[in-house]
Amino acid sequence: MPIRQLSETMINQIAAGEVIERPASVVKELVENALDAGASRVEIVTAGGGLNLIRVTDDGSGIPERELALAIARHCTSKLTEDINDIRSLGFRGEALPSIGSVSRLSIRSRTAASDSAAEIGIEGGRVLPVRPAAANRGTTVEVRDLFFATPARLKFMKGERAESSATSDVVKRIAIAFPAVRFTLAGSDRSTLELPATDDSAEGSLRRVAQVMGADFPDNSIAIDAMREGVHLTGHVSIPSFTRANALQQYAYVNGRPVRDKLIAGAIRGAYADVLPRDRHAVTVLFLTLDPAIVDVNVHPAKADVRFRDPGLVRGLIVGAIRQALADAGVRAATTGAAGMMAAFRPGAASYGHGGPANGHRSYDAAYCASGPSGFDAARSPQRPLDMGFEGAGFDQRGLRDNEQAAFDAGASADARAGQDEAAETLLGAVLGAARAQVHENYIVAQTRDSLIIVDQHAAHERLVYEALKNALHSRPVPSQMLLLPEIIDLPEEDAERLALHSETLARFGLGIERFGPGAVAVRETPSMLGETNVGQLVRDLADEIADNDTVDTLKERLDKIAATMACHGSVRSGRLLKAEEMNALLRQMEATPGSGTCNHGRPTYIELKLADIERLFGRR
Repeated sequence: MPIRQLSETMINQIAAGEVIERPASVVKELVENALDAGASRVEIVTAGGGLNLIRVTDDGSGIPERELALAIARHCTSKLTEDINDIRSLGFRGEALPSIGSVSRLSIRSRTAASDSAAEIGIEGGRVLPVRPAAANRGTTVEVRDLFFATPARLKFMKGERAESSATSDVVKRIAIAFPAVRFTLAGSDRSTLELPATDDSAEGSLRRVAQVMGADFPDNSIAIDAMREGVHLTGHVSIPSFTRANALQQYAYVNGRPVRDKLIAGAIRGAYADVLPRDRHAVTVLFLTLDPAIVDVNVHPAKADVRFRDPGLVRGLIVGAIRQALADAGVRAATTGAAGMMAAFRPGAASYGHGGPANGHRSYDAAYCASGPSGFDAARSPQRPLDMGFEGAGFDQRGLRDNEQAAFDAGASADARAGQDEAAETLLGAVLGAARAQVHENYIVAQTRDSLIIVDQHAAHERLVYEALKNALHSRPVPSQMLLLPEIIDLPEEDAERLALHSETLARFGLGIERFGPGAVAVRETPSMLGETNVGQLVRDLADEIADNDTVDTLKERLDKIAATMACHGSVRSGRLLKAEEMNALLRQMEATPGSGTCNHGRPTYIELKLADIERLFGRR
């Protein structure tokens, strides 16, 4: 077949195959155009999961009538200067509208502030319709009907209406987080209405928008991030270790305001939480990276979902370091969801009284009270008295507690009274984890603060303390190594051997001694003593792969930390051990001074806090 020039319609359909993957892709492109036009209000309407109808209306600057024909032509844009490295808008290629028009019925109706009337242009399957007058407010309305009607084969790959609607919602939410000052509305016959009122561009306004999207629990269980390194600025919020999700869908990342799904950022988040989360749980994060557009390439993916950094090691190090520092500075914090789960577990049950009297017999109560005479209420004559409960032989008489049992209660003051008598205990009540009051089931420490009750898992808590101490000892000096009787020669691709040689000094600090052995091999002479007998070849190959991906040697560090975690688990206070009050308080004070002590090294919470207000609600006092 001879080489020939493809038709313009075919070129646009090929581009649509790259850019327009599903209805959510169309929504993404159109909403980004609205935001680039300076819109403060964006309304999206869909039908049939977006396959039947997508309509995006904004109040932006609009498109002049004379430029409507250019707007639907390929590679025509108002967003790009002559410098491809200076991209400051969400869109820049000028491919979205002609690509959408080549596979659907597209109409664009727009009016600028300086114009007295609007104009409209349409495309049907790549065929351009003439510009005609229209009526509209300032801004632009883009309507897409019968998506993929011109390419029926693509329709076979679409998921159900519910799945496509869900994908569209996710796209709108991701974009909305980055633009808190813009009001977003997503509605249609195929979904419940999503409304995100505008806030403002301040830190507080941004957090309110995050709460609108991610739920009101996130701000209460998050830590603010603000770090700068070599011109790269990182801001946002990350969840505390005890507030997690079963997948990574609630991890939002933005580069210069652009939503991205970048594996380097995802890997950095995973690395920052490696010590505090179980492998099947994921942190909840909203991170904004701001940097010079010249040092990040956003033109490496057709849908602009991935980016490439000039210095990926710098970005990864900034994210990991900033999150770990924020977690350390935050001290011990328990997730509010833990208290909610604890309250849900308490289900006040009605006692079985053995008779069918009225549950709330006010008249009977009043009658019994009056009949009791001036001495007051007589429990024995109350219709609400418990019957056949065996109280007579259990320290109760008809008036309540017998004298000797009541005296036993009076002899011991309440926790609050004891705290008032003991100045040291009063001081401890002001600490984050309060003063230890009791140990129950030989594993749980019950502590009291001025406004809450705290329950601590003594084994999980001490396990984290021992683990952090072992890690500090492990990484504060070179790791002890063991010399191999015979060096192990490992054959590798030449580029992998070169990468390992460049990191040989770092590896030596972790106890792994390697050196080049010809062009395509390395010789391993020492291994970390903690690893014992290990598969050296597999370890070296894993390190080579990680260096190629992330330019780090975290694999070796993670293996050493895993051994330290195992040692901590076996060397910590075991469940079933009785602790004295001094030991319990000492454990609480160590937890307060240790970063990450809110979870054990398996990711389980070490304590739960129940506020006094929540306790009062359980008993109907609030």
